[in-house]
Amino acid sequence: MAVPPPSLLQSALRFLFPFLAVTQWQPPTSPWLQSPLPVHAAAAAASSLSVRDFGAAGDGLHYDTAAIQAAIDACHASAGACRVAFPPGKYLTATVRLKSGVVLDIERGATVLGGTKIGDYPAEFDRWYVILAEGASDVGITGGGVVDGQGMRFVRKFEERKNVMVSWNETGACLGDECRPRLVGFIGCTNVRVWNVSLNQPAYWCLHIVRCVNTSIHDVSIYGDFNTPNNDGIDIEDSNHTVITRCKIDTGDDAICPKTYTGPLYNLIATDCWIRTKSSAIKLGSASWFDFGGLIFDNITIVDSHRGLGVQIRDGGNANDITFSNIKITTRYYDPSWWGRAEPIYITTCPRESWSKEGAVSNIRFINITAISENGVFLSGSKGGQLSNLRFSNVNVTYKRWTSYEGGLVDYRPGCQGLVKHSMAGIIMEHIQGLEIENVNMRWANGRSWEWDNPLDFRPSTVNGISFRDFHSDLNSR
Repeated sequence: MAVPPPSLLQSALRFLFPFLAVTQWQPPTSPWLQSPLPVHAAAAAASSLSVRDFGAAGDGLHYDTAAIQAAIDACHASAGACRVAFPPGKYLTATVRLKSGVVLDIERGATVLGGTKIGDYPAEFDRWYVILAEGASDVGITGGGVVDGQGMRFVRKFEERKNVMVSWNETGACLGDECRPRLVGFIGCTNVRVWNVSLNQPAYWCLHIVRCVNTSIHDVSIYGDFNTPNNDGIDIEDSNHTVITRCKIDTGDDAICPKTYTGPLYNLIATDCWIRTKSSAIKLGSASWFDFGGLIFDNITIVDSHRGLGVQIRDGGNANDITFSNIKITTRYYDPSWWGRAEPIYITTCPRESWSKEGAVSNIRFINITAISENGVFLSGSKGGQLSNLRFSNVNVTYKRWTSYEGGLVDYRPGCQGLVKHSMAGIIMEHIQGLEIENVNMRWANGRSWEWDNPLDFRPSTVNGISFRDFHSDLNSR
């Protein structure tokens, strides 16, 4: 099924959620709002060049970088849209650069393997990708095949808690244990489409969208090792007009993660996805120097994750006009070395550093949410970054314990207060102005419910304007 033009999609969403029409968010106008992505039509009529015809061996042993890049360059030089085809085989490569008008067609049975040597990547850390498009338009990846970053080759020590990873900080390009190559990146691009492809085993972030406009990501499967840190699924950075739909993400770190480093992020829609992660399923931030606005997350299933739906403001940007709807969540404890304490929903605003500006969160809606969790909802604003106008409608949460990890901890990480001992509760609230709760049901499963059967925990001096309608809290016999 084709992704509908954004104008139709937005009309449908406004019909389902009429309150969206009265919000204050007014994003800039764009042709993307009136028509489908141009690459959709272009891809159907594209000519095709095979990397085999340019000398690619496809044996997984010899580098095919030169052949792949030559095919991309020839495609780019041809008139009109063009596809670079990868027939079945394994294509080992250093960084290749995707160019305007080119779609990589990685066929079923074909795998593009990322190199595992420092020399396989450019000198600049921010260009360490297996596949990189920069300043390009009408570009994409499809075909039913696989892009594999060979992330397990970057594990220096396997640990049950969290693997220790190889770091290339000796290059001087970057520091710390996150100094590893990403898998696929689009930087400063327009009309990006990634569909019908598997992205596997990234050594670091998997699919990275940076300062792009008009991006469609659909029918994509992402798999990263569950014990590998920082192998995020999809990171959307400073990018606008983005649609993510029908994706499956199973990875160790954040699954869908919008960030703002150099500019605002608006008009992001994510629907019909399945997520499993040892960190956050959906997380805004924590990089948040600029604003987030006009975001919708709908019809998503989250299983066995450390955190469910989150907003994490640390750097002075604000988050406004965000809807989470029709979402099923299961969250559980993992080792404390991973950020998160099984919160199905968490919103935090606190300065990353003592000198950091505080950002605020407003007009956030949680509608038709069902969760089974080992911990409660955590809503924590700060003195200079309050949470305001939050709405919970038709929310059902069942609290029970089934792992042996320690409870009674509140997790503010990254930064801020870190891990803090605190009694458990259905909802913990701090620094809130305006919270509407309508048809919310909390249930405590029998067994260890005596450890934390407090529905609400807040300091009245920091929480004001709470409205309850049809709020229920009781023990569940199951």
